[in-house]
Amino acid sequence: MDFSKIPLAEMMARKLSWLGARSAVLAQNVANADTPDYAARDLKPLDFRAELKRAGGPAAVPQLVATSPRHLPAPTVSGSGRFASGKEPEPFETTLSGNSVSLEQQMAKVGETQLEYQTVVELYRKHLSMFRTALGRGGN
Repeated sequence: MDFSKIPLAEMMARKLSWLGARSAVLAQNVANADTPDYAARDLKPLDFRAELKRAGGPAAVPQLVATSPRHLPAPTVSGSGRFASGKEPEPFETTLSGNSVSLEQQMAKVGETQLEYQTVVELYRKHLSMFRTALGRGGN
């Protein structure tokens, strides 16, 4: 069975690829922490809504519907994927040499990336385990 043709597996593989590329970019930022005029970089976040549409078409993206007047309104999201009411992060500090790498921010992003990577790998492992169980070959 070709698992790459399963939309969920394809989305997880794409996310793992993105996380690997982000790790490389963050490592490059840390390696150039003392390089004059080096600007810290990051990858554009994956758009989950676009990924859902790509995997299953427009019908795969559910729309929130208030079925009761007591329901809270859905939060509005800006085009960048951030909540419109939330604050944008402060720009990186720039040293006198023109370097904008903040090691604290880079390490926080590395930790976030590692956690996301572990989460996706665990989801992928559970997904394969469900297939093995369905095929009668055990779940582990």
